[in-house]
Amino acid sequence: MAAGTLKPVYLTELLAFTVTMAAEHGDDVCVLLPAYNEGETVADVITGFHNQGLDNVLVVDGDSEDETVAVAREAGARVVEQRGEGKGQAVREAVTEHVDSRYILMADADATYEPTDAPALLEPLQEGEAEHTIGNRFADMQSGAMTRLNRLGNRLINRAFRLVHGSDFQDILSGYRAFTADSFRRLTLTADGFGIETEMAVECAKNEIPVTVVPITYLPRPSGSNTNLKPVRDGGIIFLELYRKAKTSNPLFYFGSVGTLALIVGTSLAGFVIYRFLF
Repeated sequence: MAAGTLKPVYLTELLAFTVTMAAEHGDDVCVLLPAYNEGETVADVITGFHNQGLDNVLVVDGDSEDETVAVAREAGARVVEQRGEGKGQAVREAVTEHVDSRYILMADADATYEPTDAPALLEPLQEGEAEHTIGNRFADMQSGAMTRLNRLGNRLINRAFRLVHGSDFQDILSGYRAFTADSFRRLTLTADGFGIETEMAVECAKNEIPVTVVPITYLPRPSGSNTNLKPVRDGGIIFLELYRKAKTSNPLFYFGSVGTLALIVGTSLAGFVIYRFLF
């Protein structure tokens, strides 16, 4: 009889404890959404994270020309207006000035990422297994989520990263990732635009910050929303960023490639001079 009266009390207390722990976990996480002209999608993204128990959503608006700010506030997010320009600057400004949570979950505001993947990205951090997680879009990329040109560019950039920096993070350009605030402070970040993800990956490899790659779902943009990415221009900038960062993270490759290029140019010029002299 005693056992029968104690059981409901025990279950009630256990449920209360679980709810409390979940709330504390959510409060320790800030969802960071850099946004520019994402008024069509940002509300659904915010609501999706709220449904995961992540109520602390910060939208950093890059001077949007549509209703992004009003829509985000109406959906329950905290909104700050970015002082500078570019995604990279937005991320640095947000983390250093507006975030006091232990964990930061970074995503795009374009509804191409599933909020339901958030727990998988956060778990390695909360369990102490990693300080940075990267969502691998190629694990479950839905039809139409990425053009052939973008897919090719992503593959080439990932291979270049492995070659130059010696780590296989599978999808360094993924905008869906999580990291500890402490690890972010150990990164030297200067990229202002879409190169921020590449720079974070390079700095993690350079500083030996534990990284876990997590399979995620990648969705096509909803109809009516437009991408801010310019594949050729931004891809070129990212390749240059990879090479520039090699100067400090892999100086042998950096200076070796410079020397090899100089040798090729010098040999070609010498061959041309000899050819003109003999013929």
